[in-house]
Amino acid sequence: MKILANDGIADAAIKKLNDAGFEVSTVNVPQDQLVSAINSENYSALLVRSATKVRQDLIDACPGLKLIGRGGVGMDNIDVEYARSKNIHVINTPAASSQSVAELVMGELFSLSRSLYDAHRNMPDEGSTNFKSLKKAYSKGQELRGKTIGIVGFGRIGQSLASYALGIGMKVIPVDVQSNTVEVPVNIYGVGTLKAKLTPLNNLIEVIGELDYISVHIPKQKNGAAVIDEDLISRMKPGVIVVNAARGGVIDENALLKGLDSGQIAGAALDVFENEPTPNSVLLKHNKIASTPHIGAATVEAQDRIGLELAEQIIKYLK
Repeated sequence: MKILANDGIADAAIKKLNDAGFEVSTVNVPQDQLVSAINSENYSALLVRSATKVRQDLIDACPGLKLIGRGGVGMDNIDVEYARSKNIHVINTPAASSQSVAELVMGELFSLSRSLYDAHRNMPDEGSTNFKSLKKAYSKGQELRGKTIGIVGFGRIGQSLASYALGIGMKVIPVDVQSNTVEVPVNIYGVGTLKAKLTPLNNLIEVIGELDYISVHIPKQKNGAAVIDEDLISRMKPGVIVVNAARGGVIDENALLKGLDSGQIAGAALDVFENEPTPNSVLLKHNKIASTPHIGAATVEAQDRIGLELAEQIIKYLK
């Protein structure tokens, strides 16, 4: 059987699939040529990450597809239920990238708290001529220890982030879609397990004013509405720092810009955007935003885990 890994896949996964008798192509096929390539090459499985879209029209046009795999967590770029209604097996890798995303967020928290992202932009051009002024501009950083972080979405990634945040002495307020407050174990490396009570997502408004930091880890909403909107931003503690490494659109980008310009939000880190791969240039150039090009899972370790997890599921299902 032939597999098209259109957005790439780790070498270890290719070897595992080859050893199991599969032929794997990692040639990136443009979206508008994908149907033709799948049908002409008789691909049985299509593997994607976040770039390639697998919508109803592609599914209808490719009757030979038996499996669609998403390397990562969110599957909003795939019409999952429609594919399954056509007896196409749809898989993802929800656990493989949790640590990598959590570590990226921690890096952004440190970077925003000490203005590292901005210093890195300005020092090459101004460091030799404007050193004292830059030093003064970046002299009001803050420590993470003792601060409160709200983790909105407390699945695998949220819990992994919590373990890091708790490990450096932050207070964690976990928020999730649960309708009732429940206890969730959070693994703290070298310490054991801590019980953390969930705040239901619809009660986020009740705790939003307590948070020094907010990190969002929820999928794109089915109705397309932002979870962090202008009303919630207006209720945030002045000087809050916000991170989105989940999906573009879960934070209202226009409301975010207003919050940054007013000073309600001190800084924001965005790894995801509403209009990928052509995000709003105003966001990218804003001096209070640290931006990265959707690299939350882009570590060697995570990609190996993602690829191997996909390979194991493919072999189990198609063999």
